[in-house]
Amino acid sequence: MSGASRPLQIVWFKRDLRVADHAPLNEAARAGPVLPLYIVEPDFWRQPDTSMRQWRFLQSCLNELRDDLAAIGQPLVIRTGDALEVLQHLAATHRIAALWSHEETGNSWTFSRDKVVADWARTTGIPWHERRQHGVERRMKYRDGWALRWDRFMSEAIIDAPHALAPISNIDTGRCPDPDVLGIIDDGCVGGQMGGRAPALDLLHSFLHSRGTNYRRAMSNPLEGADACSRLSPYLAFGTLSMREVMQATWARQRDLKVSDQSQTAALRGSLASFSSRLHWHCHFIQKLESEPAIEFREFHPSLRGLRPAPADQNHLTAWMNGETGFPFLDACMRYLRATGWLNFRMRAMVMSFASYNLWLPWRETGLHLARMFVDYEPGIHWSQVQMQSGTTGINAIRIYNVVKQGYDQDPDGVFVRRWIPELQDVPDRFIHEPWRWDEAARHIGPSYPAPIVDLKDTTSTAKDRIYGARQGRRFHEGADAIQDKHGSRKSGIAMTGQRSGRSKNKRKTSGATQLDFDL
Repeated sequence: MSGASRPLQIVWFKRDLRVADHAPLNEAARAGPVLPLYIVEPDFWRQPDTSMRQWRFLQSCLNELRDDLAAIGQPLVIRTGDALEVLQHLAATHRIAALWSHEETGNSWTFSRDKVVADWARTTGIPWHERRQHGVERRMKYRDGWALRWDRFMSEAIIDAPHALAPISNIDTGRCPDPDVLGIIDDGCVGGQMGGRAPALDLLHSFLHSRGTNYRRAMSNPLEGADACSRLSPYLAFGTLSMREVMQATWARQRDLKVSDQSQTAALRGSLASFSSRLHWHCHFIQKLESEPAIEFREFHPSLRGLRPAPADQNHLTAWMNGETGFPFLDACMRYLRATGWLNFRMRAMVMSFASYNLWLPWRETGLHLARMFVDYEPGIHWSQVQMQSGTTGINAIRIYNVVKQGYDQDPDGVFVRRWIPELQDVPDRFIHEPWRWDEAARHIGPSYPAPIVDLKDTTSTAKDRIYGARQGRRFHEGADAIQDKHGSRKSGIAMTGQRSGRSKNKRKTSGATQLDFDL
């Protein structure tokens, strides 16, 4: 009997492009014949935080998802258009029993779209069943107990893929449109990661069994970090792996290593302990956006709004985006990011810090550029971190990276700089991070590579005066207390930084997370 003889259960795939550990798919399959649906939304791809590199990654994910679904009976159905119109058309041409999906904490555009779909579902009487995908909670009023609930969710059994899906007759499965139809233009990413579940599983295995050995030592190095980090972040962002799968695989590997020879596994055990702790922060940051969607556009702390002029100084913004600021290590990072779609966390923090403090650019504009550049763009993590590195949360320590010092620390021989800034090939090692100090600088600085566009010392001093000047007074500290109560981690052991010392009204152990090496 064809699956189409019974009302259909539509499973709407979004940022959960897998068949394993997929609660909506599993539950829908038990309820009736499943129509697995992905909607390519042209208006979404016109948003300022989307890019060709993300589109290419998505296409790879969808190709593998279609094959995985076909293997159990019903291929993925792809439609292009407004989500509401696509769902309305399906409801007009098929009997629809229910709509299923994971909850999504995306950008403001997807939030608005989901509200429209929810209104339609209520009006038509079609139940929309949304399930949690990871540790982020909807309609949460307080953070108390959140970390414990996260652990419990991650400890639940991984949900098996349906054994079989009934094929739906007389339905066109569709295809992805060409990117030029959507207005997506090439963005110069020649070394982006391949999307899909298979490469994600390969990376997870190689990290847990070999690559992760040097994770703690090399995660901040722009050259070694590309291999030492797990590189799982885009797969988590697009949902080809679930956070629960990664967490449980990590826990299992840690248990195995406990009974292994200490001398051979000590480094890997230490690295996986660090990796495991960082996985906890994934949902912590996304929860901030879920609880307060306005942080995509507006500073966390009211006292820190309007500090930076808008629109941005276009000359400084363009130089920063193109890796032409005259600071070699920073510029190498920006060029590397443009070509690969990835950057380790310390370097992400550094490039954002330089833009926000030394160039005093508005974080929303620079944050949008980085959002487009990151294949692993996750709105909740991204905008929380952009604000954290710009000093606008009110609860985090102000940390201004010295881009010259970072170069000496992370690339002492200039290997990374020379790879991405060939204009400086002939500069001696001792001057590679400050070529303007070289006696022969005139041959390179100006004709082929720019002089520094700002004075590092002066702009750092000015930025500190402005930021710390705004973080004074009772009103600021009261606002910081309120932000901490709403968004701060309840995990003990990390000092608070935005609150007054000796605060007595709330004795909970809280954390502002002063600085995170959030490398995945």
